[in-house]
Amino acid sequence: MHQPRIGVAVWIKSVKQARQLRKYGLVHYVSKQMKYAVIYVDQENVDTAMSQIGNLGFVERVERSEKPFIPLEYHKVEKESQPEDDSIGI
Repeated sequence: MHQPRIGVAVWIKSVKQARQLRKYGLVHYVSKQMKYAVIYVDQENVDTAMSQIGNLGFVERVERSEKPFIPLEYHKVEKESQPEDDSIGI
């Protein structure tokens, strides 16, 4: 069965320690230039994992992905037709 997961961005001081993040979840991407890692954590354990990751010495900041909370289906809003005013005489 597929376990629901959520993405977590972890801003790190050094890229060398990014391997240690594997015990908290699936490391999806590591940016060497911008010094951050994207990991996927089980949705039910995301709060405990974020607090544990935030307490690590090489971590600067931890951010949760907002994708599950953003609506992905959009409805087209029709423009209201403006009544034409024929009372203007030229």
